[in-house]
Amino acid sequence: MNQLNDAIMAYRLRWKRRRLLFRALRKRQQLRGVVNRTDQIAKGDILGAVTVRNEIVRLPHFLDHHRRLGVAHFLFVDNASDDGTREYLSDQPDVSLWTTRHSYKLSRFGMDWLTALQARYAHGHWCLTLDADEIFIYPHHDTRPLPALTEWLERNERGSFGALMLDMYPKGRLSTHPYQPGDDPFHQLCWFDGGNYMIQRKPDLQNLWIQGGVRARCFFADQPRRAPTMGKIPLVKWNRRFAYVSSTHSLLPRRLNHVYADDGGEIASGILLHSKFLNVIVDKSAEEKSRREHFANSDLYEAYYDRLIDDPDLWSRTSTKFISWRQLEAMGLMSKGNWI
Repeated sequence: MNQLNDAIMAYRLRWKRRRLLFRALRKRQQLRGVVNRTDQIAKGDILGAVTVRNEIVRLPHFLDHHRRLGVAHFLFVDNASDDGTREYLSDQPDVSLWTTRHSYKLSRFGMDWLTALQARYAHGHWCLTLDADEIFIYPHHDTRPLPALTEWLERNERGSFGALMLDMYPKGRLSTHPYQPGDDPFHQLCWFDGGNYMIQRKPDLQNLWIQGGVRARCFFADQPRRAPTMGKIPLVKWNRRFAYVSSTHSLLPRRLNHVYADDGGEIASGILLHSKFLNVIVDKSAEEKSRREHFANSDLYEAYYDRLIDDPDLWSRTSTKFISWRQLEAMGLMSKGNWI
């Protein structure tokens, strides 16, 4: 019976993947090219894939950090920015840019657009799929660049690499910590919740469903199962037949979701330092509440946006101050496994 159930599930997921790929093919028509420099992409280059809207404040540090890690070229989709984001990205020599005014929500929160671009330009490349408020780190990232990590992953026959999204926040009200573009946001956002995570393994896609952190504590304390999902799989050796299912939380084929050890040991993993709680979130929350583009069931998140508009202090006596990746590894939030 188990074998039969597994066969049925595999069949359903195979068709789900095909539907997602076909959907992305159709949504490609919503993209308009602004500047296409993909002829610069060389064999073996590591790519970045990002959907943005009004992220001019974060982009200088975001690009600088991931360039230093080893991302050689970025595929950006701009969703109708009006703050200079499109113009800034157009001027970056390692960026190819498309724009669209269509619905972010109806494009599966940008994943349809990125899937279309990845199928065309990222096939055979390691690809780092991120949001502009996510900064990717991993054990020894300060001395061992991404090409070293991806080479190690290939030697160990791993096609994907998982990461925990770690919400970072300041001490005090969010608006009292001004941020200048280009600065390291984690000089201001230097606190996090380190010990309130819940983990379950989803039986269908076999990915880890992780919830917790400051958003679970401050915004969803009475309904913790509605808190945002914190487990992601941002780094993948891309194939045009692959598709993300839910943001970067899970993929198909589902073997790509096996970024954890299931034998009681540890497997190398990283962290996405999340800069969502910069001071700009106070004003942006009012806009996003009215746009209703960021959650599948926006009505459930009215109170969440209202709390952010009120400019909260997220710090508590249980907060932990961020020091380095070694601290996060010692706390068990990411792992070296047998990497290095």
